[in-house]
Amino acid sequence: MNNNTWFGISMGLVGVIVGFGVATAMDGGSFSLPGSKPEANAPAPTPSAPTPARSADDVPAVTDTDHVRGNLNAKVTVVEYSDFECPFCARHHPTMVQLLEDYGDDVNIVFRHYPLSFHSNAQKSAEASECANELGGNDAFWEYHDILFENGADVTQLVSYAEEVGLNKTAFETCLNSDKYAQHVKDDMNGGSKAGVSGTPGNIIIDNDTGETRLVSGAQPIENFKAVIDEML
Repeated sequence: MNNNTWFGISMGLVGVIVGFGVATAMDGGSFSLPGSKPEANAPAPTPSAPTPARSADDVPAVTDTDHVRGNLNAKVTVVEYSDFECPFCARHHPTMVQLLEDYGDDVNIVFRHYPLSFHSNAQKSAEASECANELGGNDAFWEYHDILFENGADVTQLVSYAEEVGLNKTAFETCLNSDKYAQHVKDDMNGGSKAGVSGTPGNIIIDNDTGETRLVSGAQPIENFKAVIDEML
């Protein structure tokens, strides 16, 4: 073979190797911060044995600035650190809804922001959800939250989503353009990082009676969450 033929074959092999590496890196149940150590996650569609969940340290206490879905006095709280643009988080969203349906008053969900830097719509979408909360309260926050996951986090649609929720367009635009919730979103993310979250969705399950915490990383099957919750209940 001449040099040009060998060069073509070599470049083809390089392409296969690089392609495999990219596919492998993207497989899994969460997006991680660049430079962070990937954590093992079970693919969401296929139930598997519970992934060992470690304790989470320094979890910020749930306060009246948090967004709580479900019984405020539930025995178990699932704190979800999430990114509205993350596809794994969108896939994880129905799991959180199902947990509330299955456990009723025994479990509640707390949503906190963890917008990853390489998602260009994530930070502003998080701020938009806080504006929805300011203008319409907790119910408006959760309705806006659901729309973002179901329709997609798109900065060009944030105002129309607010109108869909029934919020005043002018007031929403003023809030969003002010950047008034930018620091709040960053504080959520910093708190999650200190607690051990390194990618999205990052879930911390808390036994509100004992204070025990378990970190469950990624969009894992609902059975993996139930294994931890049932142990706490």
